[in-house]
Amino acid sequence: MAVFTPVSLDAAAALAARLNLGAVTELKEISSGIENTNYFITTERGEYVLTLFERLTFEQLPFYLYLMKHLAQRGIPVPEPQADAAGEILHSVEGKPTAVVDKLTGSHQLAPSALHCEQVGAMLARLHLAARDYPRSQPNLRGLSWWCETVPAVLPHLDAGQRQLIEDELAFQQGLAASPVYATLPRGPIHADLFRDNVMFDGDRLTGFFDFYFAGVDTWLFDIAVCLNDWCVDLDTGRLVEERASAFMAAYNREREITHHESRLLPALMRAGALRFWISRLWDLHLPREAQVLKPHDPTHFERILRERITNPWHYVPDA
Repeated sequence: MAVFTPVSLDAAAALAARLNLGAVTELKEISSGIENTNYFITTERGEYVLTLFERLTFEQLPFYLYLMKHLAQRGIPVPEPQADAAGEILHSVEGKPTAVVDKLTGSHQLAPSALHCEQVGAMLARLHLAARDYPRSQPNLRGLSWWCETVPAVLPHLDAGQRQLIEDELAFQQGLAASPVYATLPRGPIHADLFRDNVMFDGDRLTGFFDFYFAGVDTWLFDIAVCLNDWCVDLDTGRLVEERASAFMAAYNREREITHHESRLLPALMRAGALRFWISRLWDLHLPREAQVLKPHDPTHFERILRERITNPWHYVPDA
């Protein structure tokens, strides 16, 4: 992710020694992203990812880190946090909360086919089911409450048409969240940010999900919607590629059957997913934090997707 806090080789080596990972042979910054400071760290024992958390606090982080450990122990391919001799998985470097996790094998699939989408859908359903008995709870910190707080801050940077769109959609989502049918949606820990660059493949075989630091307890349908808006869209137009979307949903449904209310509300939650990332990209672009390396994403991408979801809603009908 963006490098907000430089980490010296000596500091990385000291942490690696505390975690019994062996001597550090390479430390390489990761410049993509905008939330945390990340480095690849290579030691005598293997390859890891070192993360310094720039927004999340020591009090918030156990939810994410122990969720990853919970999932890893249940066979979901996710990076497992490394513990010290006392069993602690949350550490400190340069005064920032820090974790070291396994580096997954493989690479990103940035031009996914229906086969890739099918695997992501199936594994997402398994993740939801595996997390049902996770004992910790924390809300989705980038959910509706955050949207309501953040929209007023980005409004001055929008033109009249954009302001109308974002305010109308926020009102729509507030009404939806207050509805009786929304209250029936199954909930639990979700990834909430499972984009193409947060999944690894070895060839056509899925090897893992990572970057759980937007996770929280929310509707499973929101997690599905976020995935559909990234894995199953044409990046130039924001239009849904139905072959990929159908493959994703059918695979998810085979692992965990979608409820009637989830099918009914999927178009609205796809709008919610587009709104969430439009807001956050506007915020990152217009109200950025200082970083050594910072590459904010284009907000207009999710503005296009939101307009598409409103104009051309997509309905999933499970096979009989």
